[in-house]
Amino acid sequence: MGRYDLALVGFGGVNRALAELISHKEDHLAKELGLALRVVAITDLRAGSLVDIEGIDLTPLLAVEPGELSFAGLAGGSADPRNEWVIREVPADIVVEATFTNPIDGEPAFSHVRWALESGKHVCTTNKGPVALAGRALKRLAAERSVSFEFEGSVLSGTPVLRTAGRMFGGLDITGVQGIMNGTSNYILGRLEEGIELSAALAEAQELGYAEADPTADIEGHDVQLKVMILANEVLGADLRREDVFCEGISAITPQEVRDATSKGLRWKLVGSATRHEDGRVDARVAPLALPAHHPLAGISGPVNAVAFHTDLLGTVTVCGPGAGRVETAYALLSDIIAIHQRHADRDTAATRPVLKETHRG
Repeated sequence: MGRYDLALVGFGGVNRALAELISHKEDHLAKELGLALRVVAITDLRAGSLVDIEGIDLTPLLAVEPGELSFAGLAGGSADPRNEWVIREVPADIVVEATFTNPIDGEPAFSHVRWALESGKHVCTTNKGPVALAGRALKRLAAERSVSFEFEGSVLSGTPVLRTAGRMFGGLDITGVQGIMNGTSNYILGRLEEGIELSAALAEAQELGYAEADPTADIEGHDVQLKVMILANEVLGADLRREDVFCEGISAITPQEVRDATSKGLRWKLVGSATRHEDGRVDARVAPLALPAHHPLAGISGPVNAVAFHTDLLGTVTVCGPGAGRVETAYALLSDIIAIHQRHADRDTAATRPVLKETHRG
């Protein structure tokens, strides 16, 4: 049985959902994977910080509404988040980073990840900022400290596109990727097809929980821009910066344009794409496109996301699934933790495996 102590950085919807998964799936994880998880620290901008190295009882915390939760009156609790102290000093095996995405410099998540790796702790995160803007440096730091840096949920939430490309596409040459990577914009474009004005479709998306109070990152394409950077850098071997990726959102598209496209058998989609050329150069962009019905992304509707990988031997392989949702995103974190467990369990097994000696006749 492998047991891992977790420090949760951020206790909003995603890490709360992860705490729920840990509570509800405890027996399943132990039986099926030989995995035991214990939360020993939580930090949150609003709630403060809570530390118990013997393991935090999650049940009473999950019973409190998020906006009403405070750690100040609890044993081991404080009104101060104390992020750096918790990340560096509390004896946790894995730091789970799930704070808001900053597309400009990745802070404060970048520092959270760096502090954890510098302290010799594994990290998993759903935060696009550090991965897109500093992924190469953070992966190098993780390798230097012999720890893992996992970020499956940074592209399509719980749908495993990075792990699929990394583990299932061995022997294939991936020459490009195209994707619908933002459920909010995809939902809104679908409503525009039905004649709804952009403002009304956006209000619906916010009411349904697909869009944030400030939907700029979704509507103007910045969210997809970061995801394209991650895909291009991880799958195509690029080293893109934000200024390398042209970005145009959907705010200028009118319902009439959408209806006109539909009458011609076309569907507007906000598409992020990256292509590797023969000389190794990678071009990437985010822009609305009117796709023909036969295109692998044309039929993706509602808040669903998809990525099409263009390969040399299989042609186009498309992976689709939920690209948002607190439980779905929490599953991505759980899958990262499982990957960390399996990787290091394999290393331990390899280290103890007897070496076969070569024998010779003669």
